[in-house]
Amino acid sequence: MGAEFGHRGERLGLPEAGPGSIAPLGRRFGAVLIDWGLCLLIAYGLFANGDRQGVGNWALGIFLVLSVLTVGTVGFTPGKRILGLRVISEDGGRLGVVRVLVRSVLLGLAIPALIWDRDGRGLHDRLARAVQVRT
Repeated sequence: MGAEFGHRGERLGLPEAGPGSIAPLGRRFGAVLIDWGLCLLIAYGLFANGDRQGVGNWALGIFLVLSVLTVGTVGFTPGKRILGLRVISEDGGRLGVVRVLVRSVLLGLAIPALIWDRDGRGLHDRLARAVQVRT
C-alpha cells in the first residue's frame, strides 16, 4: 500500500495515533454537539421571547461567531477543548482569520462537514487547509 492510500494523516506528516494525530470522527461530532448545545442555551437565554424558530437562527449566528472567535484566537472551541481537540493549519501553524472564517461558514452550512477526504477531514477543513488534531 503506497503512502497515498496509507494511514490517516500520513500524507500530512501527522502521527498515526496520540497527540498531534487526526482527531477521531466521534470526538469531532461530540465537540460540535457540545458547542451547538452551548449556543442554543445562550440563544434561549438572550433571545428566546417564546420564538423557537428565532432561537435556532440566533444559535446558528452565535455558533458562527463562537467558532470564528475561538478557533481564530486559541485554536479550539469550548467543545473541542473539552474533548481534547485543536484546529491547526496543514503546516502545523495557526489558521489566519480568512481561513477560520471560510471554515466556520462552511461548517455552518453542515453539508461540507459531512463530506470527508481520505485523511478523514471534512470538506470545510480541506478548503480552509486545516486539520483537527488531538491535543
